[in-house]
Amino acid sequence: MTTPALLPLSGRRIPTLSPGASSFPHHRATLRLSEKFILLLILSAFITLCFGAFFFLPDSSKHKLSSQAHARLSTGHVSPDSMEEEESLRDKIRADHERALQEAKQKLRKSKKALLHEIQTEKARVAQELKKKDVPRSLPPVPMPKLVGVNDGDPGEPDVKEKRDKIREMMKHAWDSYRQYGWGHNELKPIAKKGHSTNIFGNSQMGATIVDALDTLYIMGLHDEFKDGQEWIEQNLDFSVNAEVSVFEVNIRFIGGLLAAYYLSGQEVFKAKAVQLAEKLLPAFNTPTGIPWAMVNLKSGVGRNWGWASAGSSILAEFGTLHMEFVHLTYLTGNPAYYQKVMHIRKLLAKMDRPNGLYPNYLNPRTGRWGQHHTSVGGLGDSFYEYLLKAWLMSDRTDAEARKTYDDAIEAIERHLIRKSNGGLTFIGEWKNGHLERKMGHLTCFAGGMFALGADGSPGDKAGHYLQLGAEIAHTCHESYDRTVLKLGPEAFKFDSGLEAVAVRQNEKYYILRPEVIETYWYMWRFTHDPKYRQWGWEAAQAIDKYCRVGGGFSGVKDVYSSNPTYDDVQQSFFLAETLKYLYLLFSSDELLPLESWVFNTEAHPLPVLRLANATMPGSQAKR
Repeated sequence: MTTPALLPLSGRRIPTLSPGASSFPHHRATLRLSEKFILLLILSAFITLCFGAFFFLPDSSKHKLSSQAHARLSTGHVSPDSMEEEESLRDKIRADHERALQEAKQKLRKSKKALLHEIQTEKARVAQELKKKDVPRSLPPVPMPKLVGVNDGDPGEPDVKEKRDKIREMMKHAWDSYRQYGWGHNELKPIAKKGHSTNIFGNSQMGATIVDALDTLYIMGLHDEFKDGQEWIEQNLDFSVNAEVSVFEVNIRFIGGLLAAYYLSGQEVFKAKAVQLAEKLLPAFNTPTGIPWAMVNLKSGVGRNWGWASAGSSILAEFGTLHMEFVHLTYLTGNPAYYQKVMHIRKLLAKMDRPNGLYPNYLNPRTGRWGQHHTSVGGLGDSFYEYLLKAWLMSDRTDAEARKTYDDAIEAIERHLIRKSNGGLTFIGEWKNGHLERKMGHLTCFAGGMFALGADGSPGDKAGHYLQLGAEIAHTCHESYDRTVLKLGPEAFKFDSGLEAVAVRQNEKYYILRPEVIETYWYMWRFTHDPKYRQWGWEAAQAIDKYCRVGGGFSGVKDVYSSNPTYDDVQQSFFLAETLKYLYLLFSSDELLPLESWVFNTEAHPLPVLRLANATMPGSQAKR
């Protein structure tokens, strides 16, 4: 695969080559014409209007006159009535011409200041009209799912509460720094102390950090900060921009974040904005197969795939990570299109042959054929499997089809990808063209939590087996942290040539504030209450605070094996959405966002279980 120059950075998604390599700051382009050029345009427009009146004004008269002339030529007859009507039309054209000329003269008599004022007024009017077009239709009233455990979660023990308060302070530092130095930008450069953006958001300033952080602020009780974010969204979040964005990233961060903020707070603005954005993503599905493009232009609706993807393919982890958000969109809007789009993807995949039962990471949206046979539970594949399980959980365990698809996929993964190292560490490798690569990515470490989450409901008597497998993956990923100088995990680590759980290549030694290892600690804590998971989480939190904290926020580091690391100068939005949220939940009681009532999307945005989902999902055939 050709090495991409620009790749998405967000956690559980596309692997990157080096910190910051796939990101660069964008600023909304504002093209300002010079005043002279504006006046010249106005003058030329009026001259054209005046001296070309016959050709341009009025269309209806011109059409009528030419059709009468054609009739006379064809019959050879000119009646007095027609001559009188023709003269009347000529008088009207002359009057229109004279009026246009007078308007032009009046315009040209105005001062430059007055003309510029008129231009600004007209621009504002047009912008307002465009915004009106983007306002979503009124949404039908739907019953709010039963929401429990949306705040507090006091752990009881003073020492645990002290740790939780420290995580809350870290969140406040990250948010306040963004508020001061990057407000409205997608992300923050905490050392340069300015805004930052990546190619996954196009050239737009859509406040990704604000939307991503909202639910974390809310559950931490940072309500003043939450209110600031809400006000920015109400006044500034605009999707009618000429920006090419990642469908996947915008779905999990923006739609997921807005929906979670709506369910937690009950504020209608979040639901309305989520629906407005979702409508902008639908054109991405206009492909011969219904498999969406990776990117779509929010203004034009034109889609395309990443240039680096195998044979123009879409990515499994991208088109397979839409189900949770899209089902909620159908539930809230009554519009079956969202549900139908994701169910169509599921049905198409069910019909396809899978080599060794494995899903390759690449699928061509034009031909419906797999690209290169590369299977991964890390970047490019990961959250596809996660969403099969979570579709079942979110349906109150009624979507039996999703559960069976998940179970079959995990069985194939265990058979072909999961191995034990010589040192006894369980790891998940990558399958490439019939060969197992003994390498595991930080992104893959989420799977320990997934195995634990899916243990209950496993076929046969495998529940204990999968909970144990989750514990083994958690242990391996902790070792990847513990074997570094900074006690922070590298981007990828190998299990060959005598090295285990250690990064070998320089471009795999970085840590960009990723959440996956801490996510698995939290799930394992919830299901086992083994104190080692809180201890491991606290070790990670201390390392992040010691080595990633800077005056302007938190930054990723380029080498976790160096005692003097350099920074990548990016505070990722997922650090606030995921890493700090999972740490906070780890040191909270189980009553905060209980897993019986909430399912977390792949960006850690909690969405409620839809206990009535199958009664409201058009065409649903799920059975209990």
